[in-house]
Amino acid sequence: MLNEKSILITGGTGSFGKMFTKMILEHYPNVKRLVIYSRDELKQFEMAQLYPKDKYPQVRFFIGDVRDGARFKRACEVIDVIIHAAALKQVPTAEYNPDECIKTNIGGAQNVIDAALSTNVKVVIALSTDKAAAPVNLYGATKLVSDKLFIAANNIKGKRDLRFSVVRYGNVMGSRGSVIPFFMAKAKNGNVLPITHHEMTRFNISLEEGVEMVLWAIENALGGEIFVPKIPSYKIETVAKAISPKAILEDIGIRPGEKLHEEMITESDSYNTIEFDRYFAILPSDANKDKYLKHFNGWEVEKGFKYNSGTNTEWETVESMQDKIKKFVDCNFIPI
Repeated sequence: MLNEKSILITGGTGSFGKMFTKMILEHYPNVKRLVIYSRDELKQFEMAQLYPKDKYPQVRFFIGDVRDGARFKRACEVIDVIIHAAALKQVPTAEYNPDECIKTNIGGAQNVIDAALSTNVKVVIALSTDKAAAPVNLYGATKLVSDKLFIAANNIKGKRDLRFSVVRYGNVMGSRGSVIPFFMAKAKNGNVLPITHHEMTRFNISLEEGVEMVLWAIENALGGEIFVPKIPSYKIETVAKAISPKAILEDIGIRPGEKLHEEMITESDSYNTIEFDRYFAILPSDANKDKYLKHFNGWEVEKGFKYNSGTNTEWETVESMQDKIKKFVDCNFIPI
């Protein structure tokens, strides 16, 4: 599928980008070019040590910001597939610096779209978040706008063989800034773990599963879909107990801009949502639904359906989280 193709990933030095690079090189050793596009030269230097030029000549590092449309267009001149992972993602940071978040998450998304339309790119997959569904914080609102931009881009591509789709999923286990590394660090320094609310829930997906979903979307998307995975939920206190069973859990309250539970498909989305083996797909309101149903061998969800981390039917237990955390630690060489 991707052998002899040129791929560019924005935010390529982040947690997702690193795993995406690792898995692409493992599964598609004949990939023509893999461009790591990001603005942090130190992270690029550190990542380049893992992929020296003599052994991985197909891996290229391109310094740039998605805010810079001209620079990004230059990076896309010989690219077949774009994975857009760059974003400002920290909820409190976005609330305090809204203009910066808007410039990256919305302006940057439009620059990606413009570059794809102006070059010979064939597929664009944009990464989204559960916070984009019925957003209550600025980060989620910017990602909702980004999702809308990518889906609408299919309307202006003309007759070109170009597809824009979105992948939306929940908390990525072990990614930078996520709760697992935070709890692990706290557990080393005492027996009290701060949790925002005993009933708080989140969806859970591993980095590997996130990458697998994007690879699946590259091959299968028709364009215009927001793909949502069928994944388990967990309670925040379940994660805390999995990491430190004897810890005292201190309820510190929900932070500004946070929800008690997250949604990935709202009740309003249900009228345009189809379901198939491993995923859901939210379709544009004017889409030919039969075409998508046939392509994915899917079926329509019930009207009024919503996919909420608090009402999910699949749940992580303390034991299952311990197994997954151990795997994460072993894969990333992080001592507990």
